[in-house]
Amino acid sequence: MPAITDSKVHKIISKIGLIKPDVLDTALKAAQEQDKDFVTLLIEQNLIKPEEIGQVIANDLHIKFVNLNKEKIKPEVLTLIPEIVSRKQKIIAFKRDKDGLKVAMSDPFNYAMVKSLEKKVGDQVIPYYATNYDIANAFALYRKSIQQEYAVNIQKHAIEAQGSQAEDISVVRLVDDLLSYAYTNHASDIHIEPGSKDVKVRFRIDGILYDILSLSKNILNLVVARIKIMAKLRTDESRSAQGGKIITTIEDDKLDIRVSIIPITQGEKVVMRLLSSKGKEFNLEDLGMNAEHFEIVKKAARKPYGMILVTGPTGSGKTTTLYAVLKLLNRRDVNICTIEDPVEYDLEGVNQIQVNPQTNLTFADGLRSLLRQDPDIMMVGEIRDKETAGIAVNSAMTGHLVLSTLHTNDAATTLPRLIDMDIEPFLVASTVNIIIAQRLVRKICMKCILSYTLTEKEVNDLKKQVEVDKFLNTKEIKEIRLYKGRGCDSCNGSGYAGRSGIFEILEITSDIKELILNRADSDQIKAKAIEQGMITMMEDGFSKAVSGQTSLEEIFRITKQ
Repeated sequence: MPAITDSKVHKIISKIGLIKPDVLDTALKAAQEQDKDFVTLLIEQNLIKPEEIGQVIANDLHIKFVNLNKEKIKPEVLTLIPEIVSRKQKIIAFKRDKDGLKVAMSDPFNYAMVKSLEKKVGDQVIPYYATNYDIANAFALYRKSIQQEYAVNIQKHAIEAQGSQAEDISVVRLVDDLLSYAYTNHASDIHIEPGSKDVKVRFRIDGILYDILSLSKNILNLVVARIKIMAKLRTDESRSAQGGKIITTIEDDKLDIRVSIIPITQGEKVVMRLLSSKGKEFNLEDLGMNAEHFEIVKKAARKPYGMILVTGPTGSGKTTTLYAVLKLLNRRDVNICTIEDPVEYDLEGVNQIQVNPQTNLTFADGLRSLLRQDPDIMMVGEIRDKETAGIAVNSAMTGHLVLSTLHTNDAATTLPRLIDMDIEPFLVASTVNIIIAQRLVRKICMKCILSYTLTEKEVNDLKKQVEVDKFLNTKEIKEIRLYKGRGCDSCNGSGYAGRSGIFEILEITSDIKELILNRADSDQIKAKAIEQGMITMMEDGFSKAVSGQTSLEEIFRITKQ
């Protein structure tokens, strides 16, 4: 049975003549234009009563109906389903008896959700239909959302002792809870952003920022001070930027937390990046690199000298890829040195240096120092300027394997970019082995994955950007199927869980070298690379969409940024 769509509701109401046809049509059009739930709009416009429309829909579809306004919901029943899941899935647990757990759902035909709930609560789940309007009102029954819980705790301790010590205790708990909650939700970053009225806390999960809670501005300084203490920063300095590191353990996992604090007009903004020790366990296959790409990287890594460059925007996983390559190279018979800003993970057997501007230890100066340490392999966190680029290229020319990153949109753009940094074309052509361009895409949640067939228009639009026949064995439109996530409690309704890389690897062949020497632009280099078999990021992404790893919408979102 399909979900209860707006068009289905329109058809049901039309059959019984509760609302005039022209009024009903106008309301449906308004709901679509406003991207609003149709039933909710009908109720808000006083065209029908909430309990009346719910009963009408339930009767027509022969399903059970509940009017939540008439139910006395016990807190212990309500909280069987966490609030964040209830809001995402539009469900409310309202009664538990000998028959099982009775749950109000905006889509009682979502059998996957029913089975998931049964597994979670260990009891039979009996679905009832309730309107989105009714369910939304029932959310107010949750006595303590995460925001309220923190506010109550802070206020409670402040009232009890009425002193700074009590505030300190509550803030310590608040910061600890924030870190724990972020870790549990697989957040990569925590943003604490002061505004004119309050302080917003946001988590970045799978590359997307989500609002988590609001804090009162009068505790901002206490929260920032606590974080500064944990990161060993100056608590008396609030007018300049500071950066530090917190090392803690959550659920037996060691976390290295990078802390950045900057002054803005409304106070001090804090960003904390959570780096789990589990990140060190990744290899190139875990990052999403296919077998063909993996072999190209291994071939380049086996060369005794030259450069391996990884490109992409901030947050695209460049450093993680470099670490994965270093894992391939890390042996006792070679000397590996790195200079990074900052050192994200400690690698056993690798000599790692942290950039420190306060002592004039820049990438360029650090690279010069590394050359006096008899290295075989060097990793430079980022080529930011002409000086660093020059030293890195000369190092690659004199028998060292150099790994580094650059900020460019694709692989081909990297070569003209190096020439723009005053590196002679013949040096670029003779030192660069491969260029890896990458992005991170969200993976479809495997617990709520759905397949669908592309329409003829969608296929034609897709063929303008990707050689579809390259990845599919058929040209029949009806057989072209892709995947997406419906949204479930496991992924908090997003349809995605985790991230993977999409890659574009440019090998420097003799033809590409000739183009570099002739100062060809990036379009010419890219065209030649594709002619010689390079798979673009879009194509690599599409192949992952075809195999059900990610969605087509996610590929377009990332590659078209």
